[in-house]
Amino acid sequence: MTAFRRHRWFLCAGAITMVFALIVLVLPHGPFVAAVTDFTDFLLTFASGIAMLANAATSKGLGRRFWALMGAGCLLWAANLGGWAYFEGLRQLDLPDPWVMDIFLFVHLIPMIAAITLRPHRSELEQKFRAGAFDFLLLLAWWLFLYAFVVFPYQYITVDAALYDRSYGALYLVESGVVVLMLALVARGAGRGWRSVYLHLLGSNALYALASQLVNWALSLGQYRSGSLYDVPLIAAVSWMAATALSAREWQMETAPPKTDDRWGAIALRLAMLVILSLPALGLWTFLWDRSAPAARTFRLFTVLTAMLVVGVFVLMRQYFQDQALMGLLEDSHRTFENEQRLQSHLVQREKLASLGQLVAGAAREIDHPLSDVMQDAERLWSQHRLRDEQSALVRKIVHQAQRTRELIGSLLSFAQQQSGEKAMVDLRMLLQRSVQMRELQLHDRKIRIESSFDPDLPKVWGDGHQLFQAFAQIVENAVDALEETGGGWLRVSAHRQGEEVVLQFLDSGPGVKEPHRVFDPFYTTKPIGKGTGLGLSAVYGVVQEHGGHITCHNNPEGGAAFNLRLPIGEADSHAFAAAHV
Repeated sequence: MTAFRRHRWFLCAGAITMVFALIVLVLPHGPFVAAVTDFTDFLLTFASGIAMLANAATSKGLGRRFWALMGAGCLLWAANLGGWAYFEGLRQLDLPDPWVMDIFLFVHLIPMIAAITLRPHRSELEQKFRAGAFDFLLLLAWWLFLYAFVVFPYQYITVDAALYDRSYGALYLVESGVVVLMLALVARGAGRGWRSVYLHLLGSNALYALASQLVNWALSLGQYRSGSLYDVPLIAAVSWMAATALSAREWQMETAPPKTDDRWGAIALRLAMLVILSLPALGLWTFLWDRSAPAARTFRLFTVLTAMLVVGVFVLMRQYFQDQALMGLLEDSHRTFENEQRLQSHLVQREKLASLGQLVAGAAREIDHPLSDVMQDAERLWSQHRLRDEQSALVRKIVHQAQRTRELIGSLLSFAQQQSGEKAMVDLRMLLQRSVQMRELQLHDRKIRIESSFDPDLPKVWGDGHQLFQAFAQIVENAVDALEETGGGWLRVSAHRQGEEVVLQFLDSGPGVKEPHRVFDPFYTTKPIGKGTGLGLSAVYGVVQEHGGHITCHNNPEGGAAFNLRLPIGEADSHAFAAAHV
């Protein structure tokens, strides 16, 4: 981009200012020059507001809110200048003094102050809590209070044009100074694009504030008239602001993280405290030292009381919503921490199972070969009739222990088989019913009952039906074994849909689990020696993980253990469910 194209709007602003200065210098003063001045000022300010709103439409996040507030401020400003153009330019009448439209000129800086407090150059992630609406309302209430406290008594209570002009000019200068100071502060930590915006707005606002004070000084001397050289810096200021708004859309408006020495939060907090503490101080000053008319003093006291009430309500509401936001952040942090812990435990468990599975598979195969020879020789020896009773008992014991060892090796090999077999759409309801019915047929203690509850339209999942059946049967068997130890009880098996998952629950009334966080560890068991290997639930965990699911174990407060499984729904069933609920 050439230098001319990059700065073309500022060159236009300078050209407009020069043309206006030539008109003022060449043409004799009169209604025409006054109308040109008023309408030029109005149109440039209105164009600035429209350009800023256009920037808001093409921006995102805080940038959109910044330009929207700045545009609203310019349109309020244009409303005041439009009144000037109507009275002085069209109707050729002198403006009344005091003038009701002055409130628009004063209020237009409030949205601009609110826009600056957003600091759109900051990274969106750094905006942990933004009570923009309350901050804007608090600013609005504060500056309106100042306007009512300082200006209203001379505008409506005891009308005095000289005191009104002096009070209004001083308050407007303070407000403009706040805008310039805030722009200077935010420009320090901004990137190149946003710094350019802040500095150009700072320069145009400072120029307009100084030019306004110069006009007020000329008015007090009776030397000002619309269309004089005093208006040239005013036209230059609004032209400068319009050029900034039009040029900003071509700048790189990058965001940046805050600096470590950023003291904006501390400054804002001190200003908020100053605002709150100033109200009773102004009320005390009015009561003890204000020498205005009684009606003005009474009005100011009621204004202070009203402002204290309104500001107090805003502060309490802001604090309430800030506390709610902080509680939400705390809950999010807690959930994130729990999820990270759960994910870490799952990763550790999977790595543990994978490594152990490889070790176990190799060891089991190596043990199986000599064990087979031991069993064959022992059975051949047992079949001989020349053995004595003592020898026969020893051989039977060898055969029995070898068979038990082979069963253990089979469990080890089953545990080590990490890869799933052929997968298809699996009906979980049927698998659960089969696992429950199989265990019910083996029950000899009628004090144990198994209850089941399945959704009639339970969706299918994509998986290995054999592996899932073995996993369900293992959980049911563990629960029944625990109930047999306590002399009976109940086991409830349920399954239902929850979002895009199927949730399966196994609840029992047994003694519970001593260490729920360890039940999926390999070789962890609470059963007596010879009855459990501690690999069943580890294999269940591996099956669930292989199917993209999630399994947890915990003890119920009322007693008993609970196993919760979550398995993702098959793709076909997920699409059918979504179509049925459109």
